[in-house]
Amino acid sequence: MGIDDLVNQGKQFLDQHKDKIDDALKSQQAEDASDKALDAAAEFVKKVAPDSVDQHVDNVRANVDKHIGNQ
Repeated sequence: MGIDDLVNQGKQFLDQHKDKIDDALKSQQAEDASDKALDAAAEFVKKVAPDSVDQHVDNVRANVDKHIGNQ
């Protein structure tokens, strides 16, 4: 089995289960997990990056959060 076979299997899986995946991504559980992960990632970047990028980090975090979970 080559890499192309694995990619095709992955595409088929996503196509077959698109509705279930969409529901899972819009669930409260996904919202809670994504909020924790996004908060941790944003705080880490803010600690290591100059203060001048804090607002940009917050904007990126908010935009990503719009696409995961239910809020």
